[in-house]
Amino acid sequence: MNPIEKLTSLGQSLWLDNIQRKQLENGELKAMIERGDIRGMTSNPSIFNNAIAKSKDYDAALTSLAWAGWDAEKIFWQLAIEDIRAACDLFAPLYEETNGGDGFVSIEVSPDIAHDTEATVAQVEQLWARVRRPNLMVKIPATKAGIPAIRKAISVGINVNVTLIFSLQRYAEVMEAYLSGLEDHIAAGHSVGHIASVASFFVSRVDSKIDPKLPDGSELKGKAAIANAKLAYDAYEQTFSTRRWENLKVKGARVQRPLWASTSTKNPAYPDTIYVDNLIGPDTVNTVPPATLEAFRNHGTAEVTITRDLEQAQEVLKQLEAAGISMDVVTQELEEEGDKAFADAF
Repeated sequence: MNPIEKLTSLGQSLWLDNIQRKQLENGELKAMIERGDIRGMTSNPSIFNNAIAKSKDYDAALTSLAWAGWDAEKIFWQLAIEDIRAACDLFAPLYEETNGGDGFVSIEVSPDIAHDTEATVAQVEQLWARVRRPNLMVKIPATKAGIPAIRKAISVGINVNVTLIFSLQRYAEVMEAYLSGLEDHIAAGHSVGHIASVASFFVSRVDSKIDPKLPDGSELKGKAAIANAKLAYDAYEQTFSTRRWENLKVKGARVQRPLWASTSTKNPAYPDTIYVDNLIGPDTVNTVPPATLEAFRNHGTAEVTITRDLEQAQEVLKQLEAAGISMDVVTQELEEEGDKAFADAF
């Protein structure tokens, strides 16, 4: 059993954090799915920027749409939706086989509307209608304006991938929005068994932000991101074991799985699978770029690690606060920077 097979048997799904038209058309993605390497796919504006602007895959389609007089944004959405639909179709057999547990493909709303609830809801509904695939997830950023949009999308039966979560406080709001959305959907007389959601907690960027603030040789370097994620998983376990959750579960509701995002290693001093090896646990997803997927297949370690050393994780955050590093400030900066990076790419 290779590390990916073992990881899957432990209840974690690897989703590919990448999309390229060439892969969709040449059979490469289909082969990865059939081998069991990946069980879903995510995209974001940065990924599409790389795919469209830095390859020749889209030149023929771009040219004809430009000649037709379409503006840049309209062309982008057309190309992105074509890719997402094709990927959804390739993952459809896995979606069916897992009874809607895996096989999802994510597309993100425009980062330009991250702080506008109504515009976000309108675009979520528009993307859902245009793609028309049951295994689509629409990505909504976990900004203050995004939280009510998440609840609204779930309440009308749309699958949501909540993205750009950095803080434990915001994560609590995300889970609350999900549960409230399910309750709203039930109150409107609908069943909830088909609704799926993941909460994308960003990992490596936390270390990239905090490490430079620490003195050389500090034992806290490379510890903050994993500690933050472990505490998030603890919060997930607590939320999805309440009576409120049990009332939804008996009506067929699915848990909102924690998803570890930004899991490529940015610091060459750290192992290239550090953000996979240390975050493995049941009912979770890790969305990995191609290089991290390959590294984990070659030399990753698959065992349940997400619930280990919880007290140590709490101690790491306490020591950071004692060193004058506020996680509240850091995670707010990361949310703003993440939104800006996606807006620039868009």
